Amino acid sequence: MITTVIANGKDEYSFIEALKERSVSGAKDVTDIVQDIIENVKLNGDKAVEEYTVKFDGKAPENIEISKEEINKLISQCDKDYIETLKKAAENIEDFHKRQIQQSWLTTKENGVILGQRIRGLERVGLYVPGGTAAYPSSVLMNAIPAKLAGCKEIIMTTPPTANGKPNPDILAAAMIAGVDRVFLMGGAQAVAALAYGTEKVPKVDKIVGPGNIFVATAKKLLYGVVDIDMIAGPSEILIIADKTANPKFLAADLMSQAEHDRLASSILLTDYEPLAQQVIDELNRQMTELSRQEIIAESLENYGAIIVCKDMSQAVDFANELAPEHLEVCCENPMEYIGKLDNAGSVFLGNYSPEPLGDYFAGPNHVLPTSGTARFFSPLSVDSFVKKSSFIYYTEDALNNDAEDIVRFAETEGLTAHANSIKVRFDNN
Repeated sequence: MITTVIANGKDEYSFIEALKERSVSGAKDVTDIVQDIIENVKLNGDKAVEEYTVKFDGKAPENIEISKEEINKLISQCDKDYIETLKKAAENIEDFHKRQIQQSWLTTKENGVILGQRIRGLERVGLYVPGGTAAYPSSVLMNAIPAKLAGCKEIIMTTPPTANGKPNPDILAAAMIAGVDRVFLMGGAQAVAALAYGTEKVPKVDKIVGPGNIFVATAKKLLYGVVDIDMIAGPSEILIIADKTANPKFLAADLMSQAEHDRLASSILLTDYEPLAQQVIDELNRQMTELSRQEIIAESLENYGAIIVCKDMSQAVDFANELAPEHLEVCCENPMEYIGKLDNAGSVFLGNYSPEPLGDYFAGPNHVLPTSGTARFFSPLSVDSFVKKSSFIYYTEDALNNDAEDIVRFAETEGLTAHANSIKVRFDNN
């Protein structure tokens, strides 16, 4: 069961060091396997993708790309209430992300100089979506909607076929609502490689986003530079700050909501009220028996879960900023007072009625978040993730002449005489 740690300046940090041992970069054998897959797909294209699909998924689809007619036929199998839920979630996600859209701009100066920045969406984006037991239609919405708002001209989704060679209809429904343009039935590292290099049937993309297993994550890491990627995602994690007013029933439920993702997931509770620790443990034992993934939850909590009793809430806040969690819940009497104090977190959930699953599915902010402490310097997926920016400069002859001496001095100080010459020749009478 979950460990209780009394913060003493030593024990809590020992736990954190053990937590950092988790890794998604993959053991050497995984990296070697993925590297071979990438090279094979780069060399043999569609033939290699098909061979790996048969090997890993059991059956290759008749057509690697799903037609619009087939998509509509499969979507008709979906529950109508589920479709309505997807639409409501999509509206919330779009409403939040459209506020992130930036405009190109320019500024003019009195001497005739014009400076500016041009912003436009990436040409083509690839969205990887798991299709087995970890099929997440919510991730389709969270990735595709910001890409559309950014102005990306084409979104290519790839998802592995099920055992019968067909796609998951729930994923297809999310794709159509989110505005995905084309769907390909392929998964694993071979799908990532096909998107990165392109094949006869699969178009080459500029960026690959979306969750996946260790082979997918490793492929994205190895191909970064050939294409852009969203991030190297680690195991899911939640950190909860709670005072004595918090409801232990809620806290236990929220800790388990992350623990069920993965045996490597991390669920941590920080509190300044020691009696709360046992109350939460009692609730964990009671609620877990009713949950379908209780074995995964139990292993996750035992190995990577903790209730850390802090001396006060100030220490809890400092500790939270040091951990820089993916999800951070604040279950305190006055949660709003913590907004300006919590600097390192992917997403912050304020109050007893803002549980983490609200952000996963419905509220609107993106659920693709930095993990493994990278919230210290990374941000959630956003519209900005799908745009590229170029600056532009226009100088008149007089304006350049006015700055020429300073530019030449810079260039010559750096030993770049050709740079200096590029300025000098424009005003050399010879």
